[in-house]
Amino acid sequence: MSQGFKRASRVAELVHVELSRLLREEVRDPRVIATSVTDVKLSDDLRHAKVYVLPLGNQEAAPELLEALDRTRGFLRSRLAQRLQLRYTPELRFYRDEHFVEAMRMTELLGRFAEEEGEE
Repeated sequence: MSQGFKRASRVAELVHVELSRLLREEVRDPRVIATSVTDVKLSDDLRHAKVYVLPLGNQEAAPELLEALDRTRGFLRSRLAQRLQLRYTPELRFYRDEHFVEAMRMTELLGRFAEEEGEE
C-alpha cells in the first residue's frame, strides 16, 4: 500500500466524520437534515472528494437532497477548512450512494423470497 493511499484514506475518514457532524449540527436546510454520509473517496492529491450520501427515510428525495448539498458546498468546504486545517481542502462533489440502495433492494427481494418459501 502506497503512502499516498494511506494518507488519502485517513483524510477521507476525517472528512466523512466532519461532514456528518456539519450536516447534523450546522446546516439548516430541511432537505439536508435527514442525510447520511455513507462514504468519502478522496483523490490521491487530496484536492477532490466524492461524497456519497443517502436521504434517510424518503429515497425519492435524493434529487432535492443533492441540489441542496450542492448549494451548501461552499459553506461546508469553508467549515471543513477551519476544522481540519489541511494544506488543501478538497472540492466537494455529492453523489447518491447507489450501492447502498441496491443492497436494500436485494434485502427486500430476499425477504419476499423467504416469505414465499415459507408459505409453500
